[in-house]
Amino acid sequence: MYNDVVLVLRGLSIEVGDGQIVALLGANGAGKTTTIRAITGLLDVHEGDVTKGHISFNGEHIHDKDPSAIVRAGIGQVLEGRRVFAEMSVEENLRTGAYTNRDKAAVERANDRVMDLFPILAERRKSTAGYLSGGEQQMLAIGRALMADPSLLILDEPSLGLAPRLVQQIKEIIVGINEQGTSVLLIEQNANMALSISNFGYIMETGKVVMDGDPVKLLADEDVQEFYLGLHSDEGGRKSFRDVKHYKRRKRWLS
Repeated sequence: MYNDVVLVLRGLSIEVGDGQIVALLGANGAGKTTTIRAITGLLDVHEGDVTKGHISFNGEHIHDKDPSAIVRAGIGQVLEGRRVFAEMSVEENLRTGAYTNRDKAAVERANDRVMDLFPILAERRKSTAGYLSGGEQQMLAIGRALMADPSLLILDEPSLGLAPRLVQQIKEIIVGINEQGTSVLLIEQNANMALSISNFGYIMETGKVVMDGDPVKLLADEDVQEFYLGLHSDEGGRKSFRDVKHYKRRKRWLS
């Protein structure tokens, strides 16, 4: 809830299993950003609060923790729009990601991992981040989050604004990160990309999960195809997801 007035999420319940990639899909205004803020402790910055239920990570409630404590607990985040420090070098950007990690040996291991995943960053470690291409900045943003060695990585619209070739590259990078043992919560409007690499998928609308399940089945669903992939019949034109008659809403109220 924002400012004790605006209730954005209503009975939302999602789960990311250990070692999984989970996709969270939804149009603008569905509540995806608020969901991320609730998980990462950033609601307070935006005058928001979790008023009911709880958020747990590795068996511990984290909804009352500050963002730095949540990062130390093992949750990393890549914000929408990349948000790199444009005037700093690639190397300096990566160092900021390791701020909460006091283990020097762990920081070196994380740095080696990032350089292995993103050889272009190794080549451009002294370059000013603001002069990198959009795809390179996205790699830098992901690498910066990995410097804290998270066990759960939250990616907010990583394909946004990227050419198809770069979207494919980012997709492969996400799979590679997951194969190394990091769980991923992937927030996307690109349903095809997100569901093609996920173990489970959720679809949000107006602050609630209205459909969830196996990604293959979600991709095959006529309503998902119509609303997210642009595949629809000519009868009546494009509909709101809200108005699709056989769309099965599922209320998942927090206990």
